[in-house]
Amino acid sequence: MSYLWGVDSSTNVTEDLYRCVLNNYGKPDYWGRYLTTVPNASEGLTQEEIELLLNSGTKVMPIYNKFREARGNRQGRVIAQNAAFHARRLGVPKGTVLFANVERFFEVDEAWIRGYVDAMRPTGYRPGFYHDPETGNFSNAFCSAKTSNSEVSNQSVLWSAEPEAGATGRTEAPAFNPAKPPCDANVWAWQYGRDASACPIDTNLIDERVFQMLW
Repeated sequence: MSYLWGVDSSTNVTEDLYRCVLNNYGKPDYWGRYLTTVPNASEGLTQEEIELLLNSGTKVMPIYNKFREARGNRQGRVIAQNAAFHARRLGVPKGTVLFANVERFFEVDEAWIRGYVDAMRPTGYRPGFYHDPETGNFSNAFCSAKTSNSEVSNQSVLWSAEPEAGATGRTEAPAFNPAKPPCDANVWAWQYGRDASACPIDTNLIDERVFQMLW
């Protein structure tokens, strides 16, 4: 299995920022970006960024973060539908994985995870979760959701935020070894470095199966 290196940022990708990453860290195979603007958290993805990334040979890795907790089946469904709406608005093709950004301090339950997975399927997009498997309740909730519905683990792609090995350039990336929930899960992405010193980015490794699900 081969793993691909890339970055994510809460700020818009400009030519200056892309050049900063290129010069200091290497060429990213993909770039994680947020689908909407959330004050004090993220700037929303723009058509200009999409063109810049795709024209540079860098895939777009979509993230949705316009929610503050992850509780209840209905809420999970609403978040999935909202993520899909914004993906369509930006022209993200069907089959792309949309990562719900579940922060370690969020309240999260298994019903929300099931709701997100169930409601994502009819949209044509794939459900994904950015999460912390060690701090907070995501791992317990995910494993409970999987017990209730095996489709949760079959359909979902997990993007682990742990362990944090420190941001590196492309050629210095560690071996792929993300922390995982204590049950079967497709932990195919790992944000191994946060808050890089030279540019405002985080650094990641992903399984080639996820790479096929990016834009």
